Amino acid sequence: MPDRAPQPVDRQLPTDEARDLISLVRDIAQREVAPRAAEEEDAGRFPRELFTLLSGSGLLGLPYDSEYGGGDQPYEVYLQVLEELAAARLTVGLGVSVHTLASYALAAYGAKEQQAEHLPAMLGGGLLGAYCLSEPASGSDAASLRTKAVRDGDDWVIDGTKAWITHGGIADFYTVMARTGEEGPRGVTAFLVPGDAAGLSVAVPEKKMGMKGSPTAQVHLDGVRVPDARRVGEEGQGFAIALSALDGGRLGIAACAIGLAQAALDEALGYAAERRQFGKPIADFQGLRFMLADMATQIEAGRALYLAAARLRDAGRPFAKQAAMAKLHCTDTAMRVTTDAVQILGGYGYTADFPAERYMREAKVLQIVEGTNQIQRMVIARHLVGPETR
Repeated sequence: MPDRAPQPVDRQLPTDEARDLISLVRDIAQREVAPRAAEEEDAGRFPRELFTLLSGSGLLGLPYDSEYGGGDQPYEVYLQVLEELAAARLTVGLGVSVHTLASYALAAYGAKEQQAEHLPAMLGGGLLGAYCLSEPASGSDAASLRTKAVRDGDDWVIDGTKAWITHGGIADFYTVMARTGEEGPRGVTAFLVPGDAAGLSVAVPEKKMGMKGSPTAQVHLDGVRVPDARRVGEEGQGFAIALSALDGGRLGIAACAIGLAQAALDEALGYAAERRQFGKPIADFQGLRFMLADMATQIEAGRALYLAAARLRDAGRPFAKQAAMAKLHCTDTAMRVTTDAVQILGGYGYTADFPAERYMREAKVLQIVEGTNQIQRMVIARHLVGPETR
């Protein structure tokens, strides 16, 4: 059975421009994204042509400055665009979030000359980005990364391996965090590395339980030479840049999680209304009605939480704690809601004829990427009671 299109969410948007933008995104999602989602995910096919379309439609640079091809949209609006795309296909929504994350270092910390040279192509020129922080031996403990960049005249020579890189092997540029100084977070610097740089290679993509259409792979840097003009920010500032990027990226994951959960709820609602047992629709049974009510409530709470965090960000106020809360709650919600959707569909939910099982497999990764939910709890607790004693 084909995927059901998500029901339109009643959104509170700040401007008429934002409402028109959401209408455009819904049209693209329904016409171009959702119809091919199941087939392409099953085949492990990344929809590069869709990202070309999204770039041409101005959707790959929404929260950035229009001077360089961005959309000048507040995070409150950008995240709701992500939610709409993720509801149609998580690979697409998450892909836009990752591209936005990869563009952040240059957009927020780059010199004006760097921004003028690179951002227009990154934000609206059809390019696709990847974000390279994690390594095989440094995931949650990202400050222990081992990839090194050594100064050689006006260049830097980068050696190391990055792991779990979304868009690994298909990205046009990689925002790479590498060690240029002392151990720990103060010795890390950010670089903008071209996807076709000599010495950059990519391992065979990981075989995953979900999101098979989105390639995740190790990226090897073997003597990759980049000019100092591609260093982003000051030497030793890279880890601070990475953490700042992740605060916004966690909100992107939260929005994608709510989009996925909404799609699962819509599927469950449609099935419950159509499926008849004991002479009536199963939606008439109280136990099932309560499940649907809980699913909808969790989704609404998650949407309100990520939007509240986004509004803090848009107002220039601290939002790291709220971003961690949103990522934690929304991704846990996606896991619960997709699991309940499979249960509501019963045996059919366990088959690939319906999208519920795919939603459930995809939801799991959202509890892991961009800081596991255990890490989010650590972040929240540090804001509440201070750092752990040593």
